[in-house]
Amino acid sequence: MEFPFDVDALFPERITVLDQHLRPPARRPGTTTPARVDLQQQIMTIIDELGKASAKAQNLSAPITSASRMQSNRHVVYILKDSSGRPAGKGAIIGFIKVGYKKLFVLDDREAHNEVEPLCILDFYIHESVQRHGHGRELFQYMLQKERVEPHQLAIDRPSQKLLKFLNKHYNLETTVPQVNNFVIFEGFFAHQHPPARKLPPKRAEGDIKPYSSSDREFLKVAVEPPWPLNRAPRRATPPAHPPPRSSSLGNSPERGPLRPFVPEQELLRSLRLCPPHPTARLLLAADPGGSPAQRRRTSSLPRSEESRY
Repeated sequence: MEFPFDVDALFPERITVLDQHLRPPARRPGTTTPARVDLQQQIMTIIDELGKASAKAQNLSAPITSASRMQSNRHVVYILKDSSGRPAGKGAIIGFIKVGYKKLFVLDDREAHNEVEPLCILDFYIHESVQRHGHGRELFQYMLQKERVEPHQLAIDRPSQKLLKFLNKHYNLETTVPQVNNFVIFEGFFAHQHPPARKLPPKRAEGDIKPYSSSDREFLKVAVEPPWPLNRAPRRATPPAHPPPRSSSLGNSPERGPLRPFVPEQELLRSLRLCPPHPTARLLLAADPGGSPAQRRRTSSLPRSEESRY
């Protein structure tokens, strides 16, 4: 593909890499360019013409590669030039390949959705007059080395039949994983993909337990043994077939525990009388003007006639 300006001077190397800024590459030492020449405008013209030629070759209604699209997206274009054929000493363009990273939802072999961001082949074109000369493989291999990716790690946007045959011939990419979008991925695409980290729900606080939760149900299942003697289950009186002879000894019964020694009632009352009164009781008796409680009882029990005497 020829242009009315010097392509060989614009692109010093055989393969030129351009990003969204479309800045001209560094020029060779000693190369002069008229001050009025806009090098960026020349680059934009080349990209626009390459996009039109690629759309025509793929039977597309509109180009998918243009200078304006390059400036509005973070894509990278690799341009291959022909230095041998120099019509009028200006050089020519052989073809280009456009790549970029995109966030995609793709299906794996188990038809599970995966969110990935692979390097995608967005456009690929080699001029019809120089096809089947190894230029496409040269450009594609240079891109793989520059981007540091393997062919099976790529996702191709709406590849043509020529591109699919090209990938099968040079990189043995044949088996595809069916997708629901326009991108094509090949077997082995997920071999080097890192699995997404699972997001676990936040741990609930200890006190934040809803009623009738599983924790409560598990707690209620645990039977708590009551204290003695409530833990003794009542036994049903089952008459034995041959009742044993009665024994007059109370100590032979296995159901009774040890008995405390019997304390006579008189001895218990005598011990209560000998107990010293509490200090608080002494203070109350001293502060009471009516005397002791026994004295008040004796006074209140007298007849009214005797009370009047005092």
